[in-house]
Amino acid sequence: MKTIGFIGVGKMATAIISGIDKTKFNILISGRDLTKTEEQARSLKVSSAASHTELVKNSDLVILSVKPQVLPSVMTGLVSTLTRDKTLISIAAGLTLADLKHLSQSENQPIIRIMPNINAQIGKSTSAIVKNEFVNDEDYAVARSIFESVGTVHEVAEKDFSTFTALAGSSPAYIYMFIDALSRAGVLHGIPKETATKIVAETVQASAEMILQSGENPWSLVDKVSSPAGTTVAGVVSLEQNRFVGNVIDAITATIEREKQLN
Repeated sequence: MKTIGFIGVGKMATAIISGIDKTKFNILISGRDLTKTEEQARSLKVSSAASHTELVKNSDLVILSVKPQVLPSVMTGLVSTLTRDKTLISIAAGLTLADLKHLSQSENQPIIRIMPNINAQIGKSTSAIVKNEFVNDEDYAVARSIFESVGTVHEVAEKDFSTFTALAGSSPAYIYMFIDALSRAGVLHGIPKETATKIVAETVQASAEMILQSGENPWSLVDKVSSPAGTTVAGVVSLEQNRFVGNVIDAITATIEREKQLN
């Protein structure tokens, strides 16, 4: 049975650990505060390590789930412990396979880069995955299965990771804004905010499911809802006149450009 080690036990790591089948893997965690880590281990029904280096020594796959700005200092302390049989899995935004290779100070370290999103907290993450040439098929399959336990996983070329991060990582914030805007419109026209938010959230959820189940192009579904001279098409035209599509594209572009500035 393989041992999966998590360095960093924040919300994302906790969500992933909660989704993993504990009968298939041993789970080991380590954090900055040993007392807190031991409490988290008891809560999650996993084991804790006294240090990051101890965790690496006892793990087959090591998931680096710390913030991108913290990862370089964490990796500095791991270099002497890393061996070719340890597969590193990073969920740190913005750090490429080349960056991670540099931080590992190894020419042949197996490294996987995965980008989950906030929906992992409800088992509905949309994640991207890419690996370097040193990762074997077995460990790659294990990595996929770990993140498939909290959602879906897409193989994405690394050059497209910034775009994926914008589309799946940042876009929930924009979707929340859209839901809130529709809810506020409901309030303006007499529906209580809590009720309006529930109505809109359910409608957004079902509309997304309609696209996934039907396989239809979103605009063909827009046409199906828009009767000639009807109420819906009046709203669609208003959105188009106010650059709704262009504004959304601009937001995604701004997100991608900002990530590139941080690299």
